[in-house]
Amino acid sequence: MQRYAGGMYEEKALAYFHRGFNCAQSVLAPFAEPLGLSEEQALRLAAGFGAGIGRMRLTCGAFSGLTLVAGHCQGNLSGNPEEKERIFALVRQQAELFTQEFGTLSCRELLHLDEHTTEGARPSERTQAYYDARPCERCVAFCARAAAALLQA
Repeated sequence: MQRYAGGMYEEKALAYFHRGFNCAQSVLAPFAEPLGLSEEQALRLAAGFGAGIGRMRLTCGAFSGLTLVAGHCQGNLSGNPEEKERIFALVRQQAELFTQEFGTLSCRELLHLDEHTTEGARPSERTQAYYDARPCERCVAFCARAAAALLQA
């Protein structure tokens, strides 16, 4: 039985996430080969975007991974305003779809963390309680499907 491409990427993204990689790495790494990257390059490129960029709980890491794929698909190669507008419009379109699904792009809001909650850089231990309390798996899967669709467009 042949799997549809989006499902294959979604499964790979979740496998990376369950191996302990951050959300951005988990979304980008399955696309390494079609993006012309090695797995190592993809993992390093996305490493700082996890947990809302450096665990600051800003923009969702999964969405950041999707944005990296979008940049490959339609990113500008010059300072031409029309080229920049094209990628910005694509990212905004993807942000709207993500927000419709999850209510926000903010990692802090997705995790229901108080705005005054401060965390260090040390990542949380991955336990079943970790997975049960967070929408991260759904965000990773959603962004992997969206990235697959961008590559197929």
